[in-house]
Amino acid sequence: MVDNTRMWPESEQTQEILLHVQRGDDDDAINRLLERHREAVRRLVQMRLDRRIQRRVDVEDVVQEVMIEANRRLDVYLQNPIMAFHLWIRQIAKDRIIDAHRRHRGSAKRSVDKEQAMVAPAGVDRSTMELAGQLCDPEMTPGTAAAQAEMAQRVEEAIEDLDEQDAEIIRMRHYEQLTNQEIAQALELTEPAASMRYLRAVRRLRTTLGSDSSSS
Repeated sequence: MVDNTRMWPESEQTQEILLHVQRGDDDDAINRLLERHREAVRRLVQMRLDRRIQRRVDVEDVVQEVMIEANRRLDVYLQNPIMAFHLWIRQIAKDRIIDAHRRHRGSAKRSVDKEQAMVAPAGVDRSTMELAGQLCDPEMTPGTAAAQAEMAQRVEEAIEDLDEQDAEIIRMRHYEQLTNQEIAQALELTEPAASMRYLRAVRRLRTTLGSDSSSS
């Protein structure tokens, strides 16, 4: 199973490294800062970059683009750190993903955002099963690996059937493990508004799953 520990590094140590960067008293601080976030960026790119595009574009190449861009823009960020560093580098990664979709699907009729189909993790993703457990009757939670894989696939397909706004907040909360406060900051919402948007998205996801079950 995929590890369901927090995807993004904790901010306390990140803040310490940022202080060293600002003071200029640690020649390796910038490298440590970026490397600290590389794995989370890789997971985000692998999760959000369309499967078909991943056949032509190496995930690591996109990650490297993110690291280069973050390094280039770091001074500007430090002058006005309007959001936590991991949310800032996350936004750079999302921009690079959108750019990759534009380059490789320039003639597509659907919007770039709608094309950001989530790549299912290898095996049964623990976060998917935990989400399924919240949405479905606990007594119906499957026990075998095959049944769990089928349930995970159903949940992921149901997320894809949501509109982009609902799908985005579900992914942020359950796949990136962002807190409500972080989601509010990233989406430029108040915390109550972010919470309400998430609850509405969960209700719609539950309805979609229920519709799938009744039609099967």
